[in-house]
Amino acid sequence: MLHPLPPYAELLGLRIERGEGDQLLWVMPFAEQVVGRPGFLHGGAIAGLLEFAALGTLYHRLGTERVVLKPINVTVDFMRGGTEHDTYAAASIARLGNRIANVEAQAWQLDRGKPIAAARMNLLLRR
Repeated sequence: MLHPLPPYAELLGLRIERGEGDQLLWVMPFAEQVVGRPGFLHGGAIAGLLEFAALGTLYHRLGTERVVLKPINVTVDFMRGGTEHDTYAAASIARLGNRIANVEAQAWQLDRGKPIAAARMNLLLRR
């Protein structure tokens, strides 16, 4: 079950697609509202995309279970500048326990093998 996207996701223009193996992909089109310096994505837009991919993947895995997620730690590594292309992000759950979840996300543009950024999130689960 996919939850509706919040207003910030709408501002970023995010949409959700299905990738290989039915993996969820978040897509952020290049547009004026995600530009930092001319011709490049704003770091906050990239971090927001990664956060939506990570949390969305976790919520999807949890299904209809009612859980409140509280971030413990979030780390974003910026590897290269995002340019005038659509940006994709996907996440994987490294660990899903009763109280803690660890999620990793990557963002890329033209080549998935060359990510522009990656994030790791540690979350407290309140069931």
